[in-house]
Amino acid sequence: MCLHPEMADVLDRVPPFDPLADPAATRTYLRSLLASKPPADDPRIAISHTTIPGPAGALTVRIYRPTDAAPASRPGVLYFHGGAFISGDLDTGDGNCRDICLAAGAVVVSVDYRLAPEHPYPAAFDDCYAALLWTAYHADEFGIDPTRLAVAGRSAGGALAAAVTLAARDRGGPALAFQLLLVPALDDRCELPSVDECIDDRIVDGRVVRGMWQLYLDSTPPDPYAAPARAEDLTGLPPAYLEICQADALRDEALDYARRLIAAGTHTELHLVPGAFHLFEGYAPTTDLARRATTAWTTAIAAALTSGHARAYAR
Repeated sequence: MCLHPEMADVLDRVPPFDPLADPAATRTYLRSLLASKPPADDPRIAISHTTIPGPAGALTVRIYRPTDAAPASRPGVLYFHGGAFISGDLDTGDGNCRDICLAAGAVVVSVDYRLAPEHPYPAAFDDCYAALLWTAYHADEFGIDPTRLAVAGRSAGGALAAAVTLAARDRGGPALAFQLLLVPALDDRCELPSVDECIDDRIVDGRVVRGMWQLYLDSTPPDPYAAPARAEDLTGLPPAYLEICQADALRDEALDYARRLIAAGTHTELHLVPGAFHLFEGYAPTTDLARRATTAWTTAIAAALTSGHARAYAR
């Protein structure tokens, strides 16, 4: 892998780890790596939890609301955490949700969806789409402008955000104004070169990516709501921002998805982080590279959801 000097220094301190061997251990490891240490009583953000109806029972969501003087309405963002479909939770997505809340002045709803292998596809997708329906239905209650509703996700959460976007188009809503796809997993076929170029047992590499899809799909034939790259038609989708890492097994499928979005007429912004590996922000959040990447995508979602510029898309 061709690593940025900051990333090479960080990776030298990372021990080998097999996230597929024991999903329970992986969940503990990911929490220790990515769970933020929230500022105590941050006066800028009010955080609450509630349960909502899910397709297989109650789902927990965490809601972030800015505490500054409330405008008539705010953007709303559904956030789906990462974790290879087998791990991650509300805490591992906390930092990104706070960043979105503050940068975009948005109400952020983070979804604690079901995980594989205990709950293979379509469990996570069904949970995330149900959360979108619930948020849209309760938009007035939370002061959300329904024309400024977006989805966002990192890694496996990026796959879920892209899938929910496709479903919202196919099912006639809820209308979405933006999709933020951060290092998304999009293609279960794993046929593009970067999958085999990225081989390193300290990070999410090609071997992990292939195994991740096996655990997520189990015996279910993949469709576009499982692996969005399988969608033949990408027209009629809302504007997109994709963060892609140069030294990432998922690089080429995200590049290809971005190219197809552009060809389909979707306004698409692409940010390739030079020399970075998958989830590098979690390993090295204080590096200049991580700070610049976060500034780029938070600026993009804030601009996209600015009142007067956002447009909801739905068939």
